[in-house]
Amino acid sequence: LNDNPSHYKITLSGTVKSPKINFDPPFLMLMPVPLDVKTETVINIIPQNYLRQSQIQVELPELELEDGDKIYPFSVQFPEGQDIVLSSDGTNKEVICHISFRSSRPVSLLGNMFFIDEEENRWPISSQFKLLQQQRIAFLLYTHIWPFTALINKL
Repeated sequence: LNDNPSHYKITLSGTVKSPKINFDPPFLMLMPVPLDVKTETVINIIPQNYLRQSQIQVELPELELEDGDKIYPFSVQFPEGQDIVLSSDGTNKEVICHISFRSSRPVSLLGNMFFIDEEENRWPISSQFKLLQQQRIAFLLYTHIWPFTALINKL
């Protein structure tokens, strides 16, 4: 019996869990501010099902102004680092993210902001953006809708 492997039957089963990221809160609003004043908010990035450490990168939308100049009015900072870490209990630790916006000029934008892990998984955040030229106020609303599209209308 031990010399004949045809008598052995091996059955394997398992569950595949893909890594994913959620955002808390699921929607955010940056405070209205005058042009060329920074507005900022904080989100918690909640990673799930990561079995090993990964690092989050952010792809920010680039804005092209009427004169051809290109700017990045959004900025993102991770005050405690941007690593997704597996805790001793098997869960992933939340990652704190500061998102800010500043523009000295009214702009129009149709672009995307993506959070990307080392496996090239991409998680977008949905946004609607209006920069009001007449009142010189910037207003940004983030929502947790897929896919993320930032739309800035020049009024």
